[in-house]
Amino acid sequence: MIKTGTEIFIECLKKENVELMFGIPGGQVLPLFDKIYDAPFKFILTRHEQGAAHMADGYARSTGKTGVCLATSGPGAANLVTGLATANMDSIPLVAFTGQVPTSLIGNDAFQEADTTGITRPVTKHNYLVKDINFLSEAIQNSFYIASSGRPGPVLIDIPADIQKASTEFVWKEKPDIRSYKPNLKGHPVQIKKLAEAINAAERPVLYVGGGVIIANASAELLELAMKAELPVTTTLMAIGSFPPDNALNMGMLGMHGMYWANMAMQNADLIIAVGSRFDDRCTGKLSDFAPKAKIIAHIDVDPTSISKNVAAHIPVVGDAKNILTELVKHVNKKKHTQWIKQINNWRREKPFGYENDSKLRPQYVIEKISEITGGEAIVTTEVGQHQMWAAQFYKAKYPRHFISSGGLGTMGYGFPAAIGAKLGNPKKPVICISGDGSLQMNIQELATASINKVNVIVCILNNGHLGMVRQWQQMFYKRRYSAVELFTHEAKRCQPIPDFVKVAQAYGAEGMRVTRKTDVSHAIEKALKIKDKPIIIDFIVEQEENVFPMVPAGAALHEIVTSLA
Repeated sequence: MIKTGTEIFIECLKKENVELMFGIPGGQVLPLFDKIYDAPFKFILTRHEQGAAHMADGYARSTGKTGVCLATSGPGAANLVTGLATANMDSIPLVAFTGQVPTSLIGNDAFQEADTTGITRPVTKHNYLVKDINFLSEAIQNSFYIASSGRPGPVLIDIPADIQKASTEFVWKEKPDIRSYKPNLKGHPVQIKKLAEAINAAERPVLYVGGGVIIANASAELLELAMKAELPVTTTLMAIGSFPPDNALNMGMLGMHGMYWANMAMQNADLIIAVGSRFDDRCTGKLSDFAPKAKIIAHIDVDPTSISKNVAAHIPVVGDAKNILTELVKHVNKKKHTQWIKQINNWRREKPFGYENDSKLRPQYVIEKISEITGGEAIVTTEVGQHQMWAAQFYKAKYPRHFISSGGLGTMGYGFPAAIGAKLGNPKKPVICISGDGSLQMNIQELATASINKVNVIVCILNNGHLGMVRQWQQMFYKRRYSAVELFTHEAKRCQPIPDFVKVAQAYGAEGMRVTRKTDVSHAIEKALKIKDKPIIIDFIVEQEENVFPMVPAGAALHEIVTSLA
């Protein structure tokens, strides 16, 4: 059947079962939007292309499906870059469509032309510039396959305006076949048996779990392995929710702002089994002093380029985490590590985790209450900064895909649009964005998107009047020389922050509340959870100089962790 490029676009999205698309129209995508007018899926008009990319990302992380966004050429495409880079660093399946000037004008500096391929190549898993209408359907089908398979990631398709209007025979393959792209999902049986033998022989093992476990939907298999061989588990920021928070084997998060005992376990383990994690610097600390007592480091990852990239792996196992853990559990012995567990518990008692629980309104208390009131069953997204680390420490996410945060890139402005995407993908679940007063303002315009579409997202601002994490570093390492971190004027009273988030919320058609007393925290959260069909902002005015602890200073080893300034 002969179809135009725009008809092929819609037909491909239907075949890929796309439910939602996020974006903004513009001159070079008008033919596509004319067809979207009658499309069977819902299009969400955002207020910035970066917001569109983050919404597609939040939708993808929370549902496990591929997120989709659309922007016009030039500035529209360029505005997607931060969202693409965020998804790329955290291995999130996302397909971004951009318009481009007609093929005859490419390279001529035409109005709203940009080298989208060149700009986005470093921050995507793959991208296409479609110059031939006969390749359009294949490019789209390949993009969804590449984005969602192997180690997932964002793929961009740049479609010139004349290709959108051209016509050809519509062809849809039963299955994509890309000669140069054949991800290995099974895991070599010999390597799996070697790893099982290492686990059976280990006296001080640690399961070091990353976001790959959630991507692979392997949480059940992880739990089975940990319980059978009594393996203590520590998770990265990206893996929060992959292992039950109340399980005795859960040591919590490791790394720069991780638990003292989790870091000490890593430094004293004789076997580290990394599953879907990449040994990034926030988890390892000083690489030369990382895990000095580990005789064996095993690394399970679907991406072979991630193995031994930062830390040499003695037992590499390439493949999908779910498949490998399923096989691995068959070969490990049922075992107890009584002395090792006792030692970890001693570290817990030696330096217990907590904060000063007094009459002041402290940010940790707010997150504790969110966790208690929701039972850890809400989907929580975060912006980036101190509040992100407090959320990771104090929100006890009960399930996978219920803690969503920008880990690798650390993108301020991510959490709120991601929450909108997560809520649209999970309309029956409560979705709460934990934000700072700095981060929220980076994409605050998406309040309009949430209000118009009646997206019931709760934004909890931990408002300390500063760019909090930068302020903490300036306090600790730069003698309190607070340079360019204050988000209020010295003439303003502390109870009158800039902006007034309650008035901003009301201006956008959202509900706004302000909380200044600890005794009002629970009531505000409970009230917000009862409101339907609109976004809610709760502005919690918290202590200005509260810091995130524990903390491993930059360049230090994991065991050199600082638990307080005292």
